[in-house]
This record gives sequence, structure tokens and C-alpha cells, in this order.
Amino acid sequence: MRAAAIGVALAGLGIAGYLTAVHYSGGTPVCAVAHGCATVQRSDYASLAGVPVAVLGMLGYVAILAALARDGEAWRTAAAFLSLAGLAFSGWLTYVEVGILNAICIWCVGSAVCMALLSVLTTVRLLRAEPAGAVTTR
Repeated sequence: MRAAAIGVALAGLGIAGYLTAVHYSGGTPVCAVAHGCATVQRSDYASLAGVPVAVLGMLGYVAILAALARDGEAWRTAAAFLSLAGLAFSGWLTYVEVGILNAICIWCVGSAVCMALLSVLTTVRLLRAEPAGAVTTR
């Protein structure tokens, strides 16, 4: 479960890293949907309190990876909480894309899918974990 979550988090980090690089280079993201990614990337919703949303995504994925790198109930809880918070934020951003901007950014959809997968993987990992000191029988 941990290895799968790490793989998904690395994919999400790659997406967020790409969008961050595009933002700071002033370029336009490569997009399979005509002008969708550029519309989203250049919108007022592309930053929060002056910080590009892509940078926030990178920070989120790095925090999730840091939690996944450690073991213990507190770290499993942190990974699940961060993933669920990321999913909620991705849900809001998806609403903004579809409901307000009338544009779809395939990179943003990819990141939202990564957060959805991470939410499932980290939550299942948390719920399946045995408490410290538990005795298992086979």
C-alpha cells in the first residue's frame, strides 16, 4: 500500500512540478484540450494569496511523501489527512474549472486523480494498520 501511494504521490509531484515550471517560465502548458490549460493557468484562480496553486500542490505532495516515508500511526494519519485535504482542494479547483472558467486542464485533472487515489490508499493504509503492540495470530 505504501509503495503504491509513493508512486502516485511522485506522479502528482511531477505534474505539480511541471505546472510550476510553466508558471514561472511564463509559458503555456501543453494541453490536449484546446486552450483549457492556458485558460486555467492564466485565471485569477491560479494562485491563492499570491502563491501559485501549482506550488501549493508541490508542497502538498512533498508533505505526503514525507509522511509516507515514516511509519507509525501518527504518520499514517498525517498522510491520510493531507491526502484528504488535497482531495478537497482539488475538488474545489475542479468546480472552479468547470463551473466558473468553463475550461478543463488535463494536468489539473491528472493531479485531482492522483489526490483521489492517494486519499483511498492512505486511508485504507491507516485503517488496516495494527495498533502498536498488537499481537497477531496466523
